[in-house]
Amino acid sequence: MGRRLFACFGRCSSSSSKKGVHANGKTDGTVVEAAAPAAGDGPVLVELFSSQGCATSPAAELLLSRLGRGDFQLDMPVIVLAYHVDYWDYMGWKDPYGSSLSTVRQKAYVEALRLDTMFTPQVVVQGRAQCVANDEDTLLSTITGAPRFPAPSFQANFQRPTSESLQVTLTGALRSKVDHNGVNVMVALYENGLVNDCPAGENKGKVLSNDFVVRKLEKLCTVKDISAKKTVSGTATFTLWDGFNSDKCALAVFVQSSSHQIIGSQKFELPNDL
Repeated sequence: MGRRLFACFGRCSSSSSKKGVHANGKTDGTVVEAAAPAAGDGPVLVELFSSQGCATSPAAELLLSRLGRGDFQLDMPVIVLAYHVDYWDYMGWKDPYGSSLSTVRQKAYVEALRLDTMFTPQVVVQGRAQCVANDEDTLLSTITGAPRFPAPSFQANFQRPTSESLQVTLTGALRSKVDHNGVNVMVALYENGLVNDCPAGENKGKVLSNDFVVRKLEKLCTVKDISAKKTVSGTATFTLWDGFNSDKCALAVFVQSSSHQIIGSQKFELPNDL
């Protein structure tokens, strides 16, 4: 898409689990289980598309950080994921977390939701509705009005095959029936507490704070024609970045239909000894 279609907006009215080898030579894995809410009471997935090169994105980042911390005391759990796009990098500051894959993901939503333009900061809720991310009232009303689905009942087995990689094996039920159109089970590894000085671009001179930044996104598996109770299993392997700190990271799993709608999500904290 050409640059004329970009905008920077402000506030508007199957595999089995096995033991792996740790970098320290251990051969055990760490299993984490997340309790699943009652049927239909699973989390709402909120996806932010942002850039350090967009002047209005920092305010949205702070708003979404508050949302993810639970500051708004909503009646439903929320999972926040922040994707940093790369199409503002030409403006004088290259976003250190920017990715062409994030831009591709946003473009898929633009097409699925039949929008005219790609813009930052944008929020997509449950893959079904979108709004300008720094409009607090609209953001909260979009979240509270979103449909909810059962959370998957995955258990996670974490391993470090090498010092440069993290492997997670997930086993459990999706808790939603899947027809012949199929769904993708996606796994996002995200990082909190990122702080950067911005010496150039539209945010020149600012200290930028980012949470829930998706550092890696992998497809666990694709499934079709299964019941809500059928067990699904798969393994995702992430290549880690310099400075990876498991204490600052967490994992989100979400089930996405062929029309890009979310039909279930679940969150895992990483083990302390990973």
